[in-house]
Amino acid sequence: MDLARTEVAEAAPGRRRGNAARLGLMAVPVAFFAVFFAYPVAAIVARGLEVDGAWRFGRIGDVLAQPDVRHVLWFTTWQALASTALTLLIALPAAYVFARLDFPGKQFLRAVVTVPFVLPTVVVGTAFLALVGRGGLLDELWGVRLDTTVWAILLAHVFFNYAVVVRTVGGLWSQLDPRQEEAARMLGASRLTAWRQVTLPALAPAVAAAALMVFLFTFTSFGVVQILGGPTFSTLEVEIYRQTSQVFDLSTAAVLTLVQFAAVAAVLAVHAWTVRRRETALRLVDASVTVRRPRGAGQWALLGGVLVTVAGLVLLPLAVLVQRSLGAPGFGYYRALTREDGGAFLVPPVDAIGNSLQYAVAATAIAVVIGGLAATALTRRDAGRFVRGFDALLMLPLGVSAVTVGFGFLIALDEPPLDLRSSWILVPLAQALVGVPFVVRTMLPVLRAVDVRLREAAAVLGASPWRVWREVDLPMVRRALLVAAGFAFAVSLGEFGATVFIARPDNPTLPVAVARLLGRPGDMNYGQAMALSTILMVVCAVALVVLERLRTDRTGEF
Repeated sequence: MDLARTEVAEAAPGRRRGNAARLGLMAVPVAFFAVFFAYPVAAIVARGLEVDGAWRFGRIGDVLAQPDVRHVLWFTTWQALASTALTLLIALPAAYVFARLDFPGKQFLRAVVTVPFVLPTVVVGTAFLALVGRGGLLDELWGVRLDTTVWAILLAHVFFNYAVVVRTVGGLWSQLDPRQEEAARMLGASRLTAWRQVTLPALAPAVAAAALMVFLFTFTSFGVVQILGGPTFSTLEVEIYRQTSQVFDLSTAAVLTLVQFAAVAAVLAVHAWTVRRRETALRLVDASVTVRRPRGAGQWALLGGVLVTVAGLVLLPLAVLVQRSLGAPGFGYYRALTREDGGAFLVPPVDAIGNSLQYAVAATAIAVVIGGLAATALTRRDAGRFVRGFDALLMLPLGVSAVTVGFGFLIALDEPPLDLRSSWILVPLAQALVGVPFVVRTMLPVLRAVDVRLREAAAVLGASPWRVWREVDLPMVRRALLVAAGFAFAVSLGEFGATVFIARPDNPTLPVAVARLLGRPGDMNYGQAMALSTILMVVCAVALVVLERLRTDRTGEF
């Protein structure tokens, strides 16, 4: 007993130093999110709810009682549920194929199905507009248009979130021990019964986590609905944008922001619970022992069906986008990007390429620093509630209205010492908010896999915390760090909701330039939008190919 007490007493100072170091690492990310996320969002909400120096909380009930607002809330929830169900229905067979079957070109196809996830939503909307809109491929071939129906939005959401289900569910499925299902078959269970009673319960946490992420992305959908929904369909995010920039009704926008914030917080809470259950409730095996060549007509038919789905759902919209960008002779749409028009652009549209790359590089640097510090602080699994709450906070920018954040930047960051409205850094700061969660989710699993005894041994030998990180952690997480930087770069490149407010007219980004061109009539503007979208798609695809080459089994899926 005395020996145990002595060991506890000797370990206590180490734990206190570890807790102090963790709090020190958290200080910078907490300050960053407080200044550039919480403060702008709170400022615009306060501006909307404050009247004559007093807060009017009764305004919340007034806004929610409006029929138009209730319709927006209903459509936002309904389309998110429908998009999630349709995505699961279409993507789960692909998750099995990528998890359990080996076939030629599998790694290449895996990269292909991930391309939509890293594409900006503006490009996704533009691609489906070229496929199902007026003058699109379906319109030319069969006279069918879906851009005036909800099906265009649902299919675009499936296209965008297909990889979320394939990677999240497929990653776990590939590591489930197949002998458990085989044992059930030997005891007399049919293939369907064995799958339903053995495999499906084991997959349930991953399926739930994927479904919640898809619901989150579709519930807060902006670019896709803005382009394909037109005046007929509007989600909360689109309605916040309309109330803020067109109607100038900050009160209604503030109420809708609070509603979206509450819904996102609830989804993230459930998602955190499913992830913890997924991490602790399963025994996994090496993925290499579960993969085999297709056997029997059923598996070959399933593989063929998945290939056809990928061709029609993923490749066809991207191919039509490229084809539309080449519609003018002699690359006419691309050449037109180099000319000034004196209208929506103060500079040639092609300048948006350089602007986007510069902003994305700066945003990536910020996201890697902030996300790296946060991931290091979250490394220990025995962290308390405060640290777990901080982990949830890091995910909020993915669900809170980017429109609100962008407009909040203009409202809040307009006085010294934070008068940044005329500064170029405003755009990278907004983009970095979206990149940080991807950095954390990518680096955290790898950091947690580092043997803590290596850190302790280095510390005993006199290494400082910085040297321990440089000599022990960095060599092991270097590749994950590069993958995290690649994801941050891709999502920063395509950020639209906040950037549309804060990008200056003489420095537009690619998504903002595409949206402006689509908002103007004429075939030339439409063709230039397709050309810019194709360029943006190629840049994102190249970034993804680099990520696939760097990715390891110990690196996070997203």
